[in-house]
Amino acid sequence: MIDEIRTIYLDSDLDVEAYRFKGIMHKFPAHFHDYYVIGFIEAGQLALVCKSQQYIVNSGDLVLFNPYDTHSCEQLDGKTLDYRSINVKPDVMKKIAIEITGNENLPFFKQSVVYQSELVFNLKELHLKISQDETQLKKEELFLYFMEELIETYSDQTNQLQLAETSFEIKTMCTYLDENYTKQITLNDLSQLTGWSKFHLLRSFTKEMGISPYSYLETIRINHAKKLLEQGLKPIEVAFLTGFSDQSHLTKFFKRQIGLTPKQYMRIYLNT
Repeated sequence: MIDEIRTIYLDSDLDVEAYRFKGIMHKFPAHFHDYYVIGFIEAGQLALVCKSQQYIVNSGDLVLFNPYDTHSCEQLDGKTLDYRSINVKPDVMKKIAIEITGNENLPFFKQSVVYQSELVFNLKELHLKISQDETQLKKEELFLYFMEELIETYSDQTNQLQLAETSFEIKTMCTYLDENYTKQITLNDLSQLTGWSKFHLLRSFTKEMGISPYSYLETIRINHAKKLLEQGLKPIEVAFLTGFSDQSHLTKFFKRQIGLTPKQYMRIYLNT
């Protein structure tokens, strides 16, 4: 049996996370992130669904997720997958965009997958420098050169992020879920909020957002849980503070979305 490697490198110089998954067999359900994900496949083959579009991603393909791009993925043919990515928060991306283009709008990447992109080589070099704790100057040079080409080639430089084309009712539900994620929310609550029947709101929300209201709520909770774990809070405390029924409930959803248990994720930050 091949041992899985799941590692997160935290780079305080660049203010980014670098993920490395090697030899994994894991199905990630539909979810989203509140940050940009820029990654590539090193080995194996990935079936990806992003914003209702289906892709087969191979070694050498570049993957680009904007914040709130709903996606799910799993490796194909029962084989393992090797994958690397960097995660860039919107505030960091905004600073980069201003430096590179003078445009204060957050870039919006038009393609979820760029097949056989030449930028994969540059991203791998950057990822290796981050994991090897390279000097700040070298990393910054690589990072800015990479981001410059990425933004200018694949971005339309318009801020089309969260819920740009959604209806008023869907926006209202998302705002309610965002602001009340610690509570026990029911379809009846959302139905009363919008005036829609439970079936209509469930069907409309899932069609427009690419994810069900329940999955949206769990994703919001996981994103908040990550931030608390990064601060050193114990998983049992985090579960209570983010609306999960108990620690095992948190662990189940956290590992399914992030690929690590809450304890594994917390230890990465405690050891930095």
